[in-house]
Amino acid sequence: MACDLAGGDPEIVHLNQLRSGERNLLDYHMLVVPGGFSYGDDLGAGVLWAVDLGQRGEATLGDALARFVQEGRPVLGICNGFQTLVKAGLLPGDHDGPRPVTLTHNASGHFECRWVYLEPNPNSPSLFTKGLTSGILCPVAHGEGRLLARDKATLDRLEADNLITLTYSTLDSSLATYPANPNGSALNIAGLSNAAGNVLGLMPHPENHIFPWQHPRAHRGETGLMGLRLFENGVRAC
Repeated sequence: MACDLAGGDPEIVHLNQLRSGERNLLDYHMLVVPGGFSYGDDLGAGVLWAVDLGQRGEATLGDALARFVQEGRPVLGICNGFQTLVKAGLLPGDHDGPRPVTLTHNASGHFECRWVYLEPNPNSPSLFTKGLTSGILCPVAHGEGRLLARDKATLDRLEADNLITLTYSTLDSSLATYPANPNGSALNIAGLSNAAGNVLGLMPHPENHIFPWQHPRAHRGETGLMGLRLFENGVRAC
């Protein structure tokens, strides 16, 4: 629905259709790797999905995905989709050796389902957040969304390169602590971009706030801060 409203012509493609050759990833202009309890939302779902997509240089589908990214086509991963892009090595990208970041169990030790406020980084290279002058209000629903880095040097690099595209914040832009940061992510990281700006992953669900009436305080007359803008930017870049 979000891609439709953004002006795109989306098609839901099952992973098996890509793996069998019934559909060709390179026939499409934008890829959305969705959340929504993929693989039963079991712990490690992102790892399973990354394996099925194919690591770089392995399966034909993995090669197609790497080419898709290298050609600058927009890729958006949400929730389990964010986990998948991280585990597949596409985020934050441009690294050798072990993955520099991971997504693991929430610091609270339990599933978190609540609305959060996301602050965009105006200096991010991400095409998805280009031109955003205000934040996004949308829900999270995950038990394994805490982003951690291998070391402080990794976090410093992510900050210096402006790859931290979205952070958990508050409406008054004060420092977010739990529950504003629902999972305990380092540096309040909610979303990461690659250096080229065409791949974005985030744990919250912007697709769940694309109509004004979905605002949690719409009954009080509050509107705005919709997640639809990410999809509009993605479709515009196709």
